[in-house]
Amino acid sequence: MRRVLTLSVVAILAGCAEVPQAPEPEPAVEAAPAAEPEAASPKFKSDTLKYLAGRNLKPQPTRPLNVKSRCTHRDAIGTQTRLELLVKDALVKTFSAQVAIKGHGSCRFELKDFEQAEWLPQALLRHKSDKDCSVRMWEQGSQVTVAFNSCPKSCEGQAFDYLWPVVVDARSGRCH
Repeated sequence: MRRVLTLSVVAILAGCAEVPQAPEPEPAVEAAPAAEPEAASPKFKSDTLKYLAGRNLKPQPTRPLNVKSRCTHRDAIGTQTRLELLVKDALVKTFSAQVAIKGHGSCRFELKDFEQAEWLPQALLRHKSDKDCSVRMWEQGSQVTVAFNSCPKSCEGQAFDYLWPVVVDARSGRCH
């Protein structure tokens, strides 16, 4: 029993003993970073570029727009679109668009009220009296988009707030 008591006292005293501290390390001198071998994939500035890496994407070719359409379309919520469009070698020859938005009014666009300001990469029409109002047309694959920008004066009521671009199938001339 004496032995157990002695070992207990020694263990308690050992627990109270001070442990010498290790000397503080001297500040490390930073070595010049070794030249990193070229990474397999480059670092990108944005997440969008990161996700596009490795895909076989090609830019849309810049070429003169050519489209002919005479179409009407009614969507699921009752928006009625009528479009007459003729663009040859990026020159807008015919343009007439009427969009009636159920419950909000309608919008009307006629070529006689616009002048063509740009031809490439997008055809751009600017309103003659309302310089903020413009209509852009561009090709994306087999579709041509006709978008209306800042044209509330061409619409009744709040219709412009609900106006979406008109999409035309360049092959068939049908609008969506």
